[in-house]
Amino acid sequence: MGQGKPPEVDTSRASVARSYDAALGGKDNFAVDRQALQRQMEVFPAAPLVARANRRWLVRAVGHLADHAGADQFLDLGSGLPTVENTHEVAQRYREEAKVVYVDHDPAVNAYGRALLENDESTFVATADLTEPDEVLALPEVRRLDFTRPVVLMQCGTMHHVPDELDPERIMQRYVDALPSGSYVALSHFWDPADGSADAELARRYEHVVTSEVGSGFWRSTERILAMLPGLELLEPGLVPLNDWWPSGPRLEPPHEGEALIVGCLARKP
Repeated sequence: MGQGKPPEVDTSRASVARSYDAALGGKDNFAVDRQALQRQMEVFPAAPLVARANRRWLVRAVGHLADHAGADQFLDLGSGLPTVENTHEVAQRYREEAKVVYVDHDPAVNAYGRALLENDESTFVATADLTEPDEVLALPEVRRLDFTRPVVLMQCGTMHHVPDELDPERIMQRYVDALPSGSYVALSHFWDPADGSADAELARRYEHVVTSEVGSGFWRSTERILAMLPGLELLEPGLVPLNDWWPSGPRLEPPHEGEALIVGCLARKP
């Protein structure tokens, strides 16, 4: 770890946030997280490439919303550990007044986030479980956002860690209901083509190893993912592999194995 161990952090088990940080090349992770990532890579060597694709997509999506859609309020759920190009950094690059609230249940995330943002009067960190939307929406930090105006809900690489028994569609319905008209949802999610293809087989294998190593990770069909955006209007180009969502330039190398197994989209509430 680069900054010492924050209180109440269990270093004996890998966490989703710290394993993701390791995949991004960050320093805020433990040996157990790096070992879990290594075991994932034995099944899916491109795991770090997928993590980086997710981060690059977040940067492009937030930049588009802040620059072109006028968005200046962001609620980033399951935000993960602070790393380069966070939501607030991107949003405030285009709109200095942009207000961002990060919510995560991982104590490491909140310890580092609060230290990082101690002197930032427009960015806040709160502790809660995103699978409890009523609890999240009632947080004092979240209520700093003005819900009479559009809010961007960020669910980047989060809902694919929510098991079916917690009803991810119901959870998203509650969040969408709370958003005012003109709001946006940014969603990225592990994708299973469910068509008997090599990618579908890889999705099943990877789901098994991720679930066993970090506790959760569910690859879902297009229909299941879109069901998490009830009543929303998809923006072009729709729900597509992350590297195909308005890329910043031409592709310089061929797609890697499993690249299509994480997809993303932006959707607007009418």
